[in-house]
Amino acid sequence: MVFMPALLQPYTRQITGSNDIALGHFGSLGYFVSGTVGKFFGDKTKSTEDIKVPKSLGFLRDTSVAVSLTMTIMFLIVSFAAGPSYIEKELSGGSNFLVFALTQAITFAAGVYIVLAGVRMLLAEIVPAFKGIADKVVPNAIPALDCPAVFPFAPNAVIVGFLFSFIAGIISMPILALLGLKVIVPGLVPHFFTGAAAGVFGNATGGRRGAILGSMANGFMISFLPALLLPVLGSLGFEGTTFGDADFGMIGLILGNLIKTSTIIIYVLPIILILFAFLSGGKNNIANKGINKAS
Repeated sequence: MVFMPALLQPYTRQITGSNDIALGHFGSLGYFVSGTVGKFFGDKTKSTEDIKVPKSLGFLRDTSVAVSLTMTIMFLIVSFAAGPSYIEKELSGGSNFLVFALTQAITFAAGVYIVLAGVRMLLAEIVPAFKGIADKVVPNAIPALDCPAVFPFAPNAVIVGFLFSFIAGIISMPILALLGLKVIVPGLVPHFFTGAAAGVFGNATGGRRGAILGSMANGFMISFLPALLLPVLGSLGFEGTTFGDADFGMIGLILGNLIKTSTIIIYVLPIILILFAFLSGGKNNIANKGINKAS
């Protein structure tokens, strides 16, 4: 929770244009990979936010409308795949399956709207309050917020990131089966939030191509890492349990396998990571002071 925001901060600054906030979320490894993929394989000059939308479709630039329409399509596809009889008998309480799909899509979009409203409140009110405390207790500390904090900076990248992360999740299913691993069914919620944030990071470093490739990298990560983590957690007494976010998958694989050999690493590794985060944070502060003086 200290190391990952510090690792992401160079990319986060490119998104926000300042050093006022950091990103603290357990999909950080996926965002870092997305930003790195965008950096090396994208084109920063062609941003997702430069996509020209016809005036007749201008309403799609509203995030809530775009999410509602996107989720309606996704829920309709799933509804037809599951079958009207199953949905009406088991899920909707007798409601028409098409109406149920539409209701669920709008409910999801309403939830996202509430989350984004909370993010705006955090940025406008809670962050300044945190800074007042931090200046006294931890000078130069930066608050690390949840992944929706970056959504308002690139609304188009949010939709692009979600869609391509989900596509990567679907592609992963037959590959996992061929490799003899447990098949991880892509979930709309993890692919929306982590895929959207990955799209924003990929767009910041590599434009549209970075958003597409970076979010797909995230989609593959949150498909394969949970599958690889399953046997590790099983050996620790949690059979059939796994975690969806990239950080849990990677750290879980590392710590889970190290526990089998030595428990002392559990006490040593956090100390090493915290020291590294403090050192990288100090370098970032020095760099920012240099930039401020130069400007």
